[in-house]
Formats: sequence, C-alpha cells, structure tokens
Amino acid sequence: MPKTGTSRSIYLGLREQIAAGVYTPGDRLPSTRALAEEFGVSRTTVTSAFEQLISEGYVTVRQGAKATVARNAPNMVDQPAQGLRGSAKTLSAYAMRAMDLPAHLPGTTDLKYDFRYGDVAPDDFPKLLWRKAVTTAVLARRARLGYGHPAGSPELRQALQGYLWRARGIRCQPDQIVVTNGSQQALDICARVLVNPGDRVLIEEPSYAMARNVFVTLGAQTTPVPCDDDGLNTDRLPEPFGHALAFVTPSHQFPLGGVLSFGRRRQLVEWAEAADAHIIEDDYDGEYRYDVRPIPPLYLSGLDRVIYIGTVSKTLSPTLRLGYLVLPDALVEPFVRCKQISDRHGATFEQEALASLIDSGAYERHVRKMRRLNSSRRTAFLDAMRQTFGEKVEIVGTSAGLHVVVWFKGFDRSEEQRLAATAQSAGIGIYPISRLYTRDTERRAGFVFGYASIDVRRIQGGVKLLQHALAL
Repeated sequence: MPKTGTSRSIYLGLREQIAAGVYTPGDRLPSTRALAEEFGVSRTTVTSAFEQLISEGYVTVRQGAKATVARNAPNMVDQPAQGLRGSAKTLSAYAMRAMDLPAHLPGTTDLKYDFRYGDVAPDDFPKLLWRKAVTTAVLARRARLGYGHPAGSPELRQALQGYLWRARGIRCQPDQIVVTNGSQQALDICARVLVNPGDRVLIEEPSYAMARNVFVTLGAQTTPVPCDDDGLNTDRLPEPFGHALAFVTPSHQFPLGGVLSFGRRRQLVEWAEAADAHIIEDDYDGEYRYDVRPIPPLYLSGLDRVIYIGTVSKTLSPTLRLGYLVLPDALVEPFVRCKQISDRHGATFEQEALASLIDSGAYERHVRKMRRLNSSRRTAFLDAMRQTFGEKVEIVGTSAGLHVVVWFKGFDRSEEQRLAATAQSAGIGIYPISRLYTRDTERRAGFVFGYASIDVRRIQGGVKLLQHALAL
C-alpha cells in the first residue's frame, strides 16, 4: 500500500468509489495529471496510488489510454477500504457522489489582499437601511407567527415582480416567482424537479463548479460546451437527444465574461425545443454592466422553456441567502411542492425587509451606488494590472460583473497551483481557473480575480505585492 499520506488517501478513495459503484467495470478513471492538480501533488504521488490498485486487480491500464476499472475487479463487499469513516458504507448513492467531488470550503487563512471572486465589501452593505427594514418587519402586528408559504413572502414576490420589470424587462405574475435560500438552492430545486439519473445536462465550459456539482450528485451526465468572447459557442452544441436541461449564464458568462449574442440565444432556444429540454438562466452579475448596454434576459426569448434565477448576493450580501426563480406557469406547482419538502419556507422577516427596501426605491438606489463603487474598483484593478504586469498578462471579461480572468503568458495550467501557493505565502489570495473546467485542455495558467471586496485605495498595493511575490 502507498506509504505517503496523500498517495494512500487517493488509493483508498478510488478503491472505495469502485466498491460503491461510483466507478463500474470498464469506466475510465481521472487522469494522473488531473488528480495531481486537484490534490496539489506530483504525478508520482498519484502514480503510486494507481500502481497499488493495478497490483490488487482493481484497475487496468493500456498503453496511451486512461486507466479503467478492471472487468473482473475483486469483490469488495466484505472488504471496505480501511481509513475511511465507518459510516461510509451506509451512505446513499447521492452522498457517495457528493463525497467524490473536490471539497472547496471557505478558507480561514488571514490574507493581506484577497482577490476571491463572489465576495462583496462589508462596508458597502447598507447597514442602517437593513436594520430599519428588519426592525419594521419584526415589530409589525401579526395575527400569528407560524409557517409561511413555501414560495416565499407574498410581499416580496409582489415587490420582485415590479423590480424585474423595471430592471430586466421581465413581465411575470407574483405567482410565477419562488423565493429561495440563494441561487444555489434554486439550482438544486431545478435539478430535482427536472433531472433523472442518467439524463444529460448541457453546461458551459468553463462553468460555475457548484452548478455542475448539483447535477453530478443527482446522477446526471454533464455535457460541457466551450465558451468564447460571445459566451456559449452554439456551433458546438451536442445532439439534443437525451438532454433534460441546459445551464447557462448568458448575460455575463461565468467565468470568462462573454455576453451571449442574440443569434446564439435563438440557436440555444431552438436546440432546447428539439431536445424538449428546459434552460436555466442564471443572471449572474446582471446588475453590473460598465462598457456595454444591458442585454435582455434569455427568459424573454423562450418563456415556456426558460427558468430565470436571480439573487441579491452580489448587490447586498451572500450572507442573506436570498434568491428567487421565475418559472413558466406549468412548473410553478411542482417547484413549490418540492421546495416545501426541502425547507418548508425561507426566513420571513428578512424577506419582508427586502420587500420594503424594493417598494421604497431604496434597493434600486443602492444597486446604482454599488455599480458606481465597483466600476471604480474595476478601473483601479485593470489600471494596476496593466501598469504592473504589462504584456505578461491577458485580461478578459472586463465589461461587466465583479471579477475578471487573468491569463499569465509563459505559464501553462499545470503551474496554477504553484503560483497560487507562492502568492498565498506572501499574503495574497488568487484563485486558479482550472477547477471550473471539466476537461484537460492545453492552455495558459489562468486565475479568476474578484475585486469587489477590496477597498479601491488598496488595490494597487495588492497588485504590486503580487508582482513582487511572483517575481514577474
């Protein structure tokens, strides 16, 4: 058995997954390169784990091909892999698939400069407005304090109806809106309602990893489609047969930043019609557009096929866990019933507080303020990167959102973990783009840089410290 801790963990993990049926005879295993990048170790460490699996008869390897599970792998029902939690053999297939995914929990390391994407600045949160709105909701006279409607507070759904029409041109009824605990729960409900094990789900490449994880844990097979400067490349759409769903970020593709053109939107809707599939539109960073005019939501292109997801995580805070779905009429009842089973209903006071901010106009004034603040941060970050790194980097996705992707010339993707570790040792958080890809592709080292959580006056100092740390 491999002696090093990481090599032994990889060996035990793969052995248990074969035992649990996650990988079945004939299935291809992840490449040694992919596993080495995932665990941040050398390929030699991974190869040691594979050699042990081969010697025990669980894995076979052919010249020039990926390792596969052996057709006559030993019966492991009575041989659970040692070193794993004893309760693992009682886990459901769903849990086993979840455990098979890389864990990316929030870090606790104190950093001088953290370019983490998805965060917002604490000082930007409208503390006084929010406190007043929550206090008003708590002190309101009520006939009872009991369980609310699983679709969400009626006040918030009514307020969101008006906001969506003013901000995004979406015409819908309050009954078509389902309030969720953030966009992640919205994605989970979509998958549970519309996807069966074995179904195919179209995703962007690269894409939001937590969306991909939702589909994989439910037993779906994802079909990654490459993205370019115009978003999802619809010339590369797969055969529609067998696809139940497509997940896209058309207004600001995550993470590359492309905007799906009108022609491609039409092609995607036509593809969904041929597949008899629904499209999930995650309006990621839809409030933040700087150099281009706002693009109408895909929802307007195919009302009976498109499910729209929105959130206040990037305008207020991800700590609030407030998101929402806009659904075709035929899907409202099944979504509401499934959500009720999952969490009964969301937090009523917080929903009513948000409703009052929207109704008063305070929320939209806050969004405009956030757009100005983050436009300044974006300008400061881009100026600092260009002045400090010059032609050594290429920056994409700059016209919208709260992050950009930076490609480092002269480095390939295998060096991302090393560069990130070097930056972290200097107190800087930078985040490799590799985990957002599903396939191994030859490309430069890339990082997703978020700038919305850093004081605009500190951005230049963070970029200069990064350049010094990387010695570029």
